Amino acid sequence: MFFRKQQAPAAAGTAPWTEEETEKLSKNKETQYFTSTMNTQNKLWFFNVFLFVFLLAWFLVSFFRFPPTNTKPHTTLPPHYTLVNNTKSALNIIPTCNLENVSVYVYSLPAEFNLGLLKDCHNLSIYTDMCPYVANCGLGQPLWPLPQEYSSSSSSSSANNYDNSSTSSWFATYQFIAEMIFHARVENHPCRTWDPKRANLFYVPFYGGLYAASTARESDLKARDALAVRLAEYIESQETWRNQKGKDHFMVLGRTAWDFMRNDNNEEDNVVDYGANRLLNLPAIKNMSVLTVERQPWTGGSKQHGIPYPSYFHPLKFNEVVRWQKKMREAKRPHLWSFAGAPRKGSDKAAIRDKILSQCHKSSRCELLNCGAISNYKCHKPTEVLHVMRKSEFCLQAPGDSFTRRSTFDAFLTGCVPVFFSPHTAYTQYAWYLPSDWKTYSVYIEGDRTESIEEVLLKIDKNTVKKMRERVIDLIPTLTYAHPNATATDHHLGFKDAVDVALSALSNQLHLLDSS
Repeated sequence: MFFRKQQAPAAAGTAPWTEEETEKLSKNKETQYFTSTMNTQNKLWFFNVFLFVFLLAWFLVSFFRFPPTNTKPHTTLPPHYTLVNNTKSALNIIPTCNLENVSVYVYSLPAEFNLGLLKDCHNLSIYTDMCPYVANCGLGQPLWPLPQEYSSSSSSSSANNYDNSSTSSWFATYQFIAEMIFHARVENHPCRTWDPKRANLFYVPFYGGLYAASTARESDLKARDALAVRLAEYIESQETWRNQKGKDHFMVLGRTAWDFMRNDNNEEDNVVDYGANRLLNLPAIKNMSVLTVERQPWTGGSKQHGIPYPSYFHPLKFNEVVRWQKKMREAKRPHLWSFAGAPRKGSDKAAIRDKILSQCHKSSRCELLNCGAISNYKCHKPTEVLHVMRKSEFCLQAPGDSFTRRSTFDAFLTGCVPVFFSPHTAYTQYAWYLPSDWKTYSVYIEGDRTESIEEVLLKIDKNTVKKMRERVIDLIPTLTYAHPNATATDHHLGFKDAVDVALSALSNQLHLLDSS
C-alpha cells in the first residue's frame, strides 16, 4: 500500500491543525487506500484473465497440432525391449485393410503374460541370455556391419563389401521368437480394430514359448503350469470369449507344440517329462486356434496350424524383397548340396544325420557346416549360414531335436531347394504356406535312397532344378515376417507376409465353420 507522507508537526509559534484540516486529511487517507486496493485488484483480475487465455490458446494449439493417437500401450516396457513405432500420425492416411474379411482385435493382457516376462530376460532360457534376442520386439540385434550381398541397396558393388547404411532389414533373430514378432506386427496391422464388436478374430498375445523355456527345469509341475492356468482363467472371464467360447480366438507360440502338451494321465504312452507344460491340454485353449512353428501332426487336428520359423530378413518395403529375389536368382551356386547341422542322439534322428555328415564330408560337391564342433563359431553367425546356402543347389533338412527346423526357412530365403527326409518336417506342417504338390519346390528322400544322397540329386535334370528354385524364390515373401514398422508409416506393405497369410487363413477357416 502506498500512503501519503504526513507532514512534520507544526513548528513552535505556528498554529496547530484545525479540526477541519484533520478531517480532510483523514478522508484523503481513506480515499487513497481504497483507490490503491482497487488498482491492485484490477491488476490481479487482468493477470488471471491473461493467464487463462494463454493456457487455453496453448491447449488448443497442442491438441490440433498433436492430436491423440489411437495407440493404446498395454504396459510399461521392460528393459532390453525396444518399442516399435506404432503411433498413427495425423498426417498419414487412415490405414486400409487389404485382407478380405479380416478384422482382428488384440487383447491387452496383464503384463505377466507377455511384456512382463521380458523383465527377467537374462533367465528366459536355460541355454542362453535372451536379452539381445528380445530387443527390437523380437527381431533381435541388427546385423551390422552388413555384408554387401545382403544389402537392400540396388547397387551390387561396394568399396569395402559392407553396407554402411543406417537402416537394415537384417537381424540376428532367434529361432523360437515368432510370438513376439507376430505380436508387434499385428499391433501395427491395418486390419487391427480397437472395437471388439467389429472384430471377427481375437488375438491373445501370450508369450508362451518364452514362458515354457524359462520354466523347463521347474520340477514342481503345478508351479510350471501356473501361468498357463491363469491365462486360461483370464480369457474365459472375458465377455468377448463367451460369445463363441473361443472359436474365434487364436494365439501364437514360438516353440513346438510338444512343449505345451504334457499329459500327466497317459501312463500307457510312458511320457517322459522333458520340461513341457500343459497349456494346449487346457479345455479353454483347446477351443482356440493355435499357431505354432511345429504342430503335433497326429492329434493337432484343425486347431493347430504351422507357421514359419522366423529367419533373419524383415523387410520394410516390397522393393527390398524384389531386389533380394533378384540376387538369389542370379546367385552362383558352385555346390550341388550342403548341410548345416550337428549329430543327434536317438535311433532315427542319429541315423539319418550320421549318413548326411559322412557322405557330405567325403564329397567334393557338398559344403558342410558341422555345428557339432564346439570351435565352429560360424554356425552361430547368420551371415555364415546363409552364405553356405546361397551357394548351394540343394540344402538338406534332416530332423533335429524335433521334426522341423529353422534351417528350412533359411534355405527358402536363399533360393536353395530343400531336401526332406520326413513328411513332418514341412509337408504336414505348413499347409497355409507351401504348395500342395511338394515336388514343385522340394526333394523327398527316404528308405534305401538315403544310402547315396548325392546320386539321387544328380539324377534331377537341370531344367527341373531351375524350375524348383524359381518356385522356392517365389515363396520368399509369404514365408517372411515383415518388419513391424513396415505398416506403421505406409500402411501398404506391397506384399503378403507370413502374418498376412495367417490372418487370412484364420478368417477363411472361421467363415467355413460358421457356414457349415
